[in-house]
Amino acid sequence: MDREIVNLIEEERKRQNKGIELIASENYPSRAVISAQGSILTDKYAEGYPGRRYYGGCEVVDQVETLAIERAKRLFGVGYANVQPHSGSQANFAAYRAMIEPGDRVLALTLDDGGHLTHGSNVSFSGNLYEFHFYPLGEDGRIDYDRLAVLLDEVNPALFLAGYSAYPFEIDFARMRRLIDEHDARKGTHTYFMVDMAHIAGIVASGLTDNPCRYADVVTSTTHKTLRGPRGGLILSNNEALYKKLNSAVFPYAQGGPLEHVIAGKAVAFAEALHPSFKAYMERVLRNTYACSEELEKLGAAVSGTENHLFLCNVLKSYGITGKDAQIRLGSIGITVNKNMLHADTMPPSKASGIRIGFAAATSRGCDEKEARAIARIIDAALRTEDPAKLEPLKEEALSIAKGWKDIASLDYPSIAE
Repeated sequence: MDREIVNLIEEERKRQNKGIELIASENYPSRAVISAQGSILTDKYAEGYPGRRYYGGCEVVDQVETLAIERAKRLFGVGYANVQPHSGSQANFAAYRAMIEPGDRVLALTLDDGGHLTHGSNVSFSGNLYEFHFYPLGEDGRIDYDRLAVLLDEVNPALFLAGYSAYPFEIDFARMRRLIDEHDARKGTHTYFMVDMAHIAGIVASGLTDNPCRYADVVTSTTHKTLRGPRGGLILSNNEALYKKLNSAVFPYAQGGPLEHVIAGKAVAFAEALHPSFKAYMERVLRNTYACSEELEKLGAAVSGTENHLFLCNVLKSYGITGKDAQIRLGSIGITVNKNMLHADTMPPSKASGIRIGFAAATSRGCDEKEARAIARIIDAALRTEDPAKLEPLKEEALSIAKGWKDIASLDYPSIAE
């Protein structure tokens, strides 16, 4: 194998093992997922869908993809699943294509309040192909459902989009569905309802939050993050009228040959998420996230609070530094976070006023509530000083915690396929 790449992979393994990973969109897949993704399935071209391929020799990969589809349908209680999208962004691209036309109006959360680039940013295809309008969070940092009702009537969108990259609270999907239906009845229109559940897919799969597939026309997701699979995308629906449109929007409109080795990894991850132990894992993630948030709040930090796997901390208000500076300082002691815009942020995105903290990855390695609180104390102490002499013992403390966790190369999770 290429020695330079082998050495770099080993360096990254060391970095991950030594550090405390708190980026809310990252996680550690099992050895089984990694093995499937690194298999000879990468050799096979398979444009099309199981039983309807443009190439011969697809008998085996048809079975692999069918297994992934059936497991995804079972996991989320849907009649349709497309496991081919290479990413969540491409899943969103296909979903838009299946439901609306270029230039149509879409109502989504304002990006500064936790939306995603593919939810209407001008630097994304979404903001260029469609006419996005935005709703802000309320002053309490939560969704203002009464304001949503007003904006639905004012904007009259073809599509209402829910789902976020940095929203720490429960989402009332049933109420959103009612608001859309009431709007359509008043206006005599039809508004599609889409949910991007990339961040909370694992929480949904474990039954610890309401399942948006019960209410939305289309639900998209990534397969990593809280779902703990390989990097990739997923589209789900119970709207039979959209099935063919969704498939066509993925292939041949948006993508060519599917990555069957990644789809195999998705199938493995779905089987792991279907095992009862996955719910116990997600319960630990929620407890650890809450523990860290609560401890930081006790120490005087301005935190958002949390009802899922992540929370936000206003480091500009709490410590007088930007999110970017906080990210760099914590990174210097082995704690990885990302800068993040906050509600009504006055800082540019390149700096931001906050950081986003999540515990899906750390919990996969064995983090418990006591350690989550200890991590909060390390974070607080590090953000209160620039003195290298004071940061060094904090780095050692963080390293000591990470040393007690499982090696990322040896992670195995129970599966219904065993």
